[in-house]
Order: sequence, then structure tokens, then C-alpha cells
Amino acid sequence: MARHTYDYPRPCLTVDCVVFGLDETALQVLLIQRAIEPHAGCWALPGGFVEMGESLEAAARRELQEETSLDISYLEQLYTFGGVDRDPRDRVVTVAYYALVKRLDHVARASSDARQVGWFPVNDLPPLAFDHEVIMAAAHERLRGKVRYQPIGFELLPTKFTLRQLQHVYETILDRALDKRNFRKKILSMDLLIELDETEQGVAHRAARLYRFDRRKYERLSKRGFLFEI
Repeated sequence: MARHTYDYPRPCLTVDCVVFGLDETALQVLLIQRAIEPHAGCWALPGGFVEMGESLEAAARRELQEETSLDISYLEQLYTFGGVDRDPRDRVVTVAYYALVKRLDHVARASSDARQVGWFPVNDLPPLAFDHEVIMAAAHERLRGKVRYQPIGFELLPTKFTLRQLQHVYETILDRALDKRNFRKKILSMDLLIELDETEQGVAHRAARLYRFDRRKYERLSKRGFLFEI
């Protein structure tokens, strides 16, 4: 069977991934230090070229595994970036994704064409290769918007968490203080948290009660039109 041929040049296709994590002080993003040209030695988002036989999401997950050794559970497509001069090698269009990870559950290790891998505060990033600063800014803005109407913030928390930790997630992402009483009243009124018969361990202050997010209940309620809103 004859293969169809195209009369026009085709741009290359890549994926780039913005991986967010949270520590006690700041929202952070995972970066790799490039080992090859172009921009060898510069920090960049994990990513690479899409292979002919794989989907975009499969390519994103493969690149994350190859460059950072991470297997990601929450991964969402962000936007397509196609500036004509964004890559000095060729005409390259990239599809960006963003991911949320529980940092304590994921140990990132550099591999493939990544010289190093490291976590950096989103508000204090080193200069980034290509147009990755633009991609990073778009992902950060998407996260700040979506965390208010979908419970994606729980992806950044351990399975068992305190209300203080939960409020820290929202304050850090939204970059503003929230009233403790109003926040707890709002989040508990949704009845999506399971109060556990456990308290946090190894803390200098008074141990707080632990909770768990009831994902199944949220999925049932959302099918009936329930709106999550912070």
C-alpha cells in the first residue's frame, strides 16, 4: 500500500512538564539541568520529543521517568506553545503539562540527558532554557485558578494531614493569608474530610487531629452537581 506523503514541512513536537511540590515554606517546581546542547548547563523543565508511536500524555510520562525517575499520578495538559523561534534547533511546537506530587512520596533522581535535578521555589527560579519561564508562569497561573474550584490541592498533601497543613497548601498557592476560622468552617462544611482517630506525631507543639480526603464521596457528589469552592 502506498504511503501518503506531505508536500509541506512539518514542525517537530515535544512535551514539557511543570512538576509542582510543596514543603513547609514554599510551593516548588522540579527542574533539570541540561547535559546537552542547546542550553547545556542551564536549568529547564523536564521534557523532550514525542515519538511517532506514542500519545502526548505517554510521552510526558516517559520523559518524566527518563529524566527525573518520577512516576506521576496527577498530570494535566496545560497549553500548546508554538513560538517560531522558541528552539534554536528547528521549528518546535511543545505541549505543556503540569503535575502535582507529594514530595515525601517521590524521590527525584537525574537520568537520561539531565545532569542534575532539583526543587526550586516558584518565586525564586534560576534563568530557564528556551521559553520555559513563560510555560512555568502559565502553569502557576492555572494552578492558582483551579485550586479554588477543584480539590487538586490534596495531591500535594500526605494521605493523612492536619487542617493546618491543608490551609498552608491554599495560602502558599494563592500567596495570601486566609482566616483560620473561616477556612476551617468552609472546608468542614463540605463534609469531604474523614476525621481520623489519630494525631500528628513528633511535633513540638500540641499534636493536631489528622484527616483524610474522601475522594470517592467527592466524585459521587460532583456527578450530582456539587461545586467545590474555596
